[in-house]
Amino acid sequence: MTLTAVVGQAQASDGREAGLQATHQALKKLGIGSPSFAIIVASRYYDSKKIASSVSSLLGETPTIGFSSASTLTNDGQSKNSVAVALFSSPDLKITEHWLPGFAQSGRETASLLRELASGAQMEDIKRGTASHGTAPLGTAPLRITPSSTTQKKDQKILFFADGFNGDAEQMCLAWTGIPISLIGGLSSGNPHTGVTSQIAGAQAGSGSLAAVIIEGNLKIGVGSDHGWRPVGSQFRITRSRGFWIRALDGRPASEVYSQLFGYPARDWGFPPLNYLVRLYPLGIEQGQDLLIRSPLRVEADGSFRMNAPVRDGMDAYLLTGSPSTCIEAAQRAAQKANIALDGVKPALVLVLVDIAWQILLKAEAGAEIAAVQDVFGKDVPIIGGYTLGQVTPGKNGSPPDFINQHITVIAFGEEKLEEKSTLTMRKPTEEEMEKRRDSLK
Repeated sequence: MTLTAVVGQAQASDGREAGLQATHQALKKLGIGSPSFAIIVASRYYDSKKIASSVSSLLGETPTIGFSSASTLTNDGQSKNSVAVALFSSPDLKITEHWLPGFAQSGRETASLLRELASGAQMEDIKRGTASHGTAPLGTAPLRITPSSTTQKKDQKILFFADGFNGDAEQMCLAWTGIPISLIGGLSSGNPHTGVTSQIAGAQAGSGSLAAVIIEGNLKIGVGSDHGWRPVGSQFRITRSRGFWIRALDGRPASEVYSQLFGYPARDWGFPPLNYLVRLYPLGIEQGQDLLIRSPLRVEADGSFRMNAPVRDGMDAYLLTGSPSTCIEAAQRAAQKANIALDGVKPALVLVLVDIAWQILLKAEAGAEIAAVQDVFGKDVPIIGGYTLGQVTPGKNGSPPDFINQHITVIAFGEEKLEEKSTLTMRKPTEEEMEKRRDSLK
């Protein structure tokens, strides 16, 4: 097995030191292997630019992407005020890192840019007459061709992290319709008071952006998602919405409807802690036989719900609630789905993206979702993860990618077996053999 993956984690007084320590730890575990690409999960309390700079100073031009989270998740569970760094190493991977700062302005244009970048990588390989291997940050490093490249199956995948407060991930997913490239990612969580999150690509960091790696090579990725929220009987009609805001349910301000349900004054829902605890009570929007979960980011001072995906007027919605037990069961189901999707490939690392509502709900059992994932993959498989404001998973049967709220998404990485070309050798028959064939035809 040529694919190796490790995770390092550290806590420190500032992001720079935490980033250095976590990366040092990961490199030490990796040993003599050269990192092919890296994933960073960083506490939202740190300066993301200092983290990006410190990690980059040790990894050089290794393609790297990352995001901010309320806490980091590793094999040890949940950890606040920390940085976690995952490193992958394989000679059979080609990874390019990309920074798209315009995500907050247009999800559609971001999808178009990603498609162009992926097409550019394909054309680069075609010009060389073969698939290429090695790492190439930002597509600028020379690509290395190895003998095994001639047997490599072409299969691009994109892993990304984007701003969870600003930007339209659903629009980006719809713009990805018909593109035969798996799009997988998460939306950064951050400061709920300011609405600022962080994304990292190499030495760059900022908000309102999307950081992505385009992956080519023998990296098998299995994805599984699930949630633990169920309808409780209360049904509403969304009677007034605009953009990312739901103004009214059943003709009344959204906060007033929740006030009647939960007993707190309507004005209290516009201020902490209720304006953020509203994440625990998402809406299930009717969509055929299924319910599409859409979760408020917060309640505004005017009583409207601020979402991160538009919800149209006239839609019917149900109030949903979750429990620790149903969420832990959902985490196990998500892990099982990811493991099945690996199709027998041994997992090298697991990335766990969890909706921020889970951290609130599982406060008394911090890290329980990781224990549930370990029940499926075992405790020896490295785990890295964090809390998000939504995830994007590949669509089924040619449909666009799904933008989901309130879920846990488990992304398992393993080494895919390459298809070896068979060689047919033909030998010229002897004169005696030719004579026998002629006789048989008489």
